[in-house]
Amino acid sequence: VQLQASGGGSVQAGDSLLLSCAASGLTFTRFTVGWFRQAPGKEREWVSALDWSGDSRYYAPNVKGRFAISRDNAKNMVYLQMNGLKPEDSAVYFCAAKFKIRSGVRDEYDYWGQGTLVTVSS
Repeated sequence: VQLQASGGGSVQAGDSLLLSCAASGLTFTRFTVGWFRQAPGKEREWVSALDWSGDSRYYAPNVKGRFAISRDNAKNMVYLQMNGLKPEDSAVYFCAAKFKIRSGVRDEYDYWGQGTLVTVSS
């Protein structure tokens, strides 16, 4: 199983970025997908999750209304549209997948991708 995140970069506060995550080696529709982030010196933080069908979306309070998660099951892709970026959004962002039969969306993910760095300047 491979999860490959991309799309990070350096932007100004208020800008937008679209993160992408390409999944391979798994039956994609069997998995809930999520995004996490980790800033330097801080613990990894759950950001957002999406159920296998794409119908149920979940967001951390500090990104709700600014970030949007989506998936394309035909392409085995997950996206995180980030709008209104703030300096506190700066972190390495990771995509992850967990078997959909397992409950919860904030933890206990089974597969992780490498991170993509997002830096937001004020």
